[in-house]
Amino acid sequence: MSKIKPWHGVRTRKADARPDPDSDARRVILPALWNDRAAEALAALAPGEGLVLLEDAAQGWIGPIADRALRTGLGNLLDSNLADELHTLLITRRGAPQDAVWRGFGFKAPGFVLNLPAFHTPGEGFDFAAFARATAHAALAMTLLSPASPTLGIGFTDLAGVLADLGLDYDSDAARSVAADIAYTMRAAADHTSALVAERLGAIAETDTVKLPATSKLPAMVQALPPLTPIRHAATTGLSAPCLAEALLGVETSGFAPEFSPLSDTGSLTRTARATLAARSMSAEAALAATLAGQSVFAQPDSAAHAAMFDAVSPYVQVMPARPAVSTTTAPARRSLPTRRNGYTQKAAVGGHKLFLRTGEYTDGSIGEIFIGLHKEGSAFRGLMDNFAVAVSLGLQNGVKLEEFVEAFTFTRFGPAGVVEGDPAVSRATSLLDYVFRNLAVNYLGKTDLPEAEIEDEQGDTLGDGARDRAPLLPLDLPDQSPRHRRSVLRLVSK
Repeated sequence: MSKIKPWHGVRTRKADARPDPDSDARRVILPALWNDRAAEALAALAPGEGLVLLEDAAQGWIGPIADRALRTGLGNLLDSNLADELHTLLITRRGAPQDAVWRGFGFKAPGFVLNLPAFHTPGEGFDFAAFARATAHAALAMTLLSPASPTLGIGFTDLAGVLADLGLDYDSDAARSVAADIAYTMRAAADHTSALVAERLGAIAETDTVKLPATSKLPAMVQALPPLTPIRHAATTGLSAPCLAEALLGVETSGFAPEFSPLSDTGSLTRTARATLAARSMSAEAALAATLAGQSVFAQPDSAAHAAMFDAVSPYVQVMPARPAVSTTTAPARRSLPTRRNGYTQKAAVGGHKLFLRTGEYTDGSIGEIFIGLHKEGSAFRGLMDNFAVAVSLGLQNGVKLEEFVEAFTFTRFGPAGVVEGDPAVSRATSLLDYVFRNLAVNYLGKTDLPEAEIEDEQGDTLGDGARDRAPLLPLDLPDQSPRHRRSVLRLVSK
């Protein structure tokens, strides 16, 4: 059993993680529900080499803080066990210090990041009281870690995630009001703690009392936290660049930025995207159907919305990144398909492999979507083809011309390939994609003059064997053998 009380009963798992792709794997032990991304972050954050136990790595920075709290008499400043509070913040993924603290150096402005979605409870909302308490403990811990530092960097992250949990659109007045309340709470709690420390260790700076946001709906307990003066630090709050500690906490979107994609790096919906659907009482299947129908389920906030969020939180955060630049260019509007639409379904076989090509059209007869059905191929290949068709459809609906897809994907060469059966317009294809875009070129562009597909001999190396490869590369009277053909018989000759 763990010697540290907050870790009692925490189920763990072992994982082999690499701090970076070029390094050796490192065995780490972390909570069972934490993913491999967190394991990789822990492997990179923990100093030294070999086995890493998250509990021990945390104690590496919490222990010195607790010892200094006893020596300075600040251990009971917040009427709590500071070490236990810090361990609990980490276990619940509510907060952790920035990377330099884990590694034991760089304490000129020690920072601590608070994960906003971890303070949200479904049906109850955002817990401002718990957030203020966590901020106070973070500020006290970073002060004890570096008593001489004139500044702290207490910040929050994943604002987009908690706004989705609350059912708020990122680009809305309600979202900006909540963000301002969160930033105010963090600043007020951090400054208040700094002032309490100053009463014991001495003051460094004067500070102006931060004013409550005009639209604030904060609970009375938080409103009763105006900072005392003078305080210990010239600055207590700041939002920094993304760090490994955020990956350890399971953060998806850093700082106050909007979510840029509803898909995670593994191809699944992000936690924020799932929260957005839950707020709308929409299933993933319904969202997919709506997307295929041309509806915008996950609206992506633009640079103006990002800048407006900056303006909402910056009055309460002393160190901020540069204000996001507002783009003056207008993105082309997505052209939605009609609910009922025409099109055709083509059944064909390429090299003996059957496929179904189905199209969807706008009212003017132009193509707006495609579906490619492969009923007897492997699940991985089918999935790739399904998603490829979705990507092409989105491109068509956002202004990409069919001619560009035809130019890009005809003559792509991979199996299955060969004679085409069931489509009199196309006799042979070098791949399934080659067939699909030859068919679309005939039916929507009237292109019947595409060069015929040449099927390579599958026996041995086919480099330079095709008639197209033997043809001259320029409209000149060149030798019969093309450069590609000659390259296949070059030999290295030594002196």
